[in-house]
Amino acid sequence: MAIQDSASQIVKYVGGKDNINTLIHCSTRLRFTLNDFDKADLDKIKGVDGVLGAVIAGGQCQVIIGNDVVEMFDAVQNVLGKGFKGNATAKSKQSIGHIVLDFIIGVFQPLVPAIAGGGILKALLMLVAMFGWMSDKSQTYQVLNLIGGAPLYLLPLLVAVTAAQKLNVNPLVAISVVGVLILPDIATMLAKGTEIFGLHVLNVTYSSQVFPAILSVLLYAAMEKFFTKYSPKPIRIFFVPMMSMLITAPLTLLFLGPLGYVVGQYFVNIILFLNTHLGWVATALLAGVLPFMVATGMHKPMIPYVVATFSSMGKEALYLPASLAHNISESGTCFAVALRTKDSTLRSTAISAGISAFFGITEPALYGVTLQHKRALSSVIIGSVVGGIYIGIAGINAFTLVGPGLASMPMFVDKSDPMNLIKAFIGFGISFAVSFTAGLFLWKNEESTVDDKEEKDINVSEELDAPVSGKVVALSEVPDDVFSQGLLGKGIAVVPSEGKLYAPADGKIEMIFDTKHALGMKTNSGAEVLFHIGLDTVQLNGKYFDVKVEPNQEVKKGDLLETFDLDAIKEAGFNPITMMIVTNQNDYSVDAEIENQADNEGIQPVLNIAKLGV
Repeated sequence: MAIQDSASQIVKYVGGKDNINTLIHCSTRLRFTLNDFDKADLDKIKGVDGVLGAVIAGGQCQVIIGNDVVEMFDAVQNVLGKGFKGNATAKSKQSIGHIVLDFIIGVFQPLVPAIAGGGILKALLMLVAMFGWMSDKSQTYQVLNLIGGAPLYLLPLLVAVTAAQKLNVNPLVAISVVGVLILPDIATMLAKGTEIFGLHVLNVTYSSQVFPAILSVLLYAAMEKFFTKYSPKPIRIFFVPMMSMLITAPLTLLFLGPLGYVVGQYFVNIILFLNTHLGWVATALLAGVLPFMVATGMHKPMIPYVVATFSSMGKEALYLPASLAHNISESGTCFAVALRTKDSTLRSTAISAGISAFFGITEPALYGVTLQHKRALSSVIIGSVVGGIYIGIAGINAFTLVGPGLASMPMFVDKSDPMNLIKAFIGFGISFAVSFTAGLFLWKNEESTVDDKEEKDINVSEELDAPVSGKVVALSEVPDDVFSQGLLGKGIAVVPSEGKLYAPADGKIEMIFDTKHALGMKTNSGAEVLFHIGLDTVQLNGKYFDVKVEPNQEVKKGDLLETFDLDAIKEAGFNPITMMIVTNQNDYSVDAEIENQADNEGIQPVLNIAKLGV
């Protein structure tokens, strides 16, 4: 009953049933596409029993559940009703980029279970054959191997289903249109040379391809909507699919199919080029940043690359091997925290999260342990990078799309190179050992100084002014999840009324970004403060910004640090909202004064910070 109550609250806090366009789930998250993301109350969602966290990223409202995601998804479906198909009537406030990203994730995310299941089956069969328990020449082996390979071979049809569902068009007609590409007779005709309306059709093998199917369904969706609008109702049941197929299938064979095939090849080649020229560095760097990518859900756009790589090469050598290093590092760190912490609640959470990460599910570890503790996160990054270096140098390849963990290690079985699995286990061990050791040495029981109020002693306190004139707002109101979720630290934001950035306190300038849109200083009390002018203004590459200070320069409260052309930034299409964040928040208590702040009253106190000491 409790999970049903939680489901009802989740639906309520995402804006209600009428605000939900679509709902899917992955291995740990409920993924809502909303008509109005402003109606989602992330803070209240996070407070729901059973919810580990919530972010808006990738064009979705992602509610992190963890291992109980399937049960929660079913409970939410019960709240929405069996016939729920989403309400897309409201005007979406999403940007084009979010819409495209939401479409890509919506198409590829549902493919993962089928591809992973078939891939692991093929890997287990290879293990069985390598140990001599079954001959790979036997008919039983060959039939089972074909079963495991079916999802990848039929990938165009699977994509047709997910794309049609995402576009709200008839999935059966979409399958029929895309199915033309892999008909045996069509494949034979293409091999011999075929013309349609006097135009030559390129000989392309479409089995296991994804982009031709996506382009085909996009065209079919446009045709279905067009003919539905203008077709007489009495003949619509056959006329719409007939005309849609008649136009879409030939155009796909002539143009869209070859175009999608080329796009897929270039997509894979770009990644392979980077991987070839950067080598193990690419694997190590990716492993190191995966905690932040997974935390914001931005690792999901990697799925199209992985699927495309599998379909063209049958293996993948960057993202999944890097994920192995990251996943196991999360586990090692959690077990280290469980040993070192004096907090019984944190110990219980760390053990449970460590077990989940050991088997490839990292969100409980990320949201329950590592993102909440800077030292734990540092341990994860160290383990991920070191493990990623070995994995990259060893050249480990993955052969199916599934989260790397102990149970899914057969994904690294390579019939032509038995050492690939051994190297993967070595990478597994290195990542775990390094992160576990780093966690033991780096962990500090900060909770003892925070929970014991009577023994805690405030040594240094300071009041920070607003860095710019304008309307002071809570950091949670910033339309960027990195800031609004407090991933960089606590602070405030200001909607500026003039383009001047001032020092909020006495201190020293420590860092100035090359693009001039951000700089950092350390106050005399030791607080590390980051100023970030605008959202995505890094793309301006320093244009419209003029920094008045230099690194290591001493400044006084009220000194002019930087000027920026507020009107030009707005005209360029960028949001000029300016953030001031205390990044070493584990060493400080940070209290924002948002209430009673009026617009355009000039510089005013907005943050009270106090250094924590024992």
